[in-house]
Amino acid sequence: MSVEPKALDAKLREMYPEIAKHKLDLSLNFDKGKNAWIVKLHKGVHELTTHLEKKDAEACLGGTQCVYLGVQITQFMKNFEAGE
Repeated sequence: MSVEPKALDAKLREMYPEIAKHKLDLSLNFDKGKNAWIVKLHKGVHELTTHLEKKDAEACLGGTQCVYLGVQITQFMKNFEAGE
């Protein structure tokens, strides 16, 4: 399955509404060397960069939540909220 950046972006925003709730910037880039999507969340001075394996991105588009990414987003939100 081919993963389109716009489709993955929309799916991640749907699965993790806290991205919109906290008005985070989300960017995605595919790293061929790692065979993974580089996911960046950013707001102000706060930034999280993590990766999403290609197979996990495909599973996300199929409706399966990306557990690892969800944990990363949750931790980022805790750090972000603590810093406000």
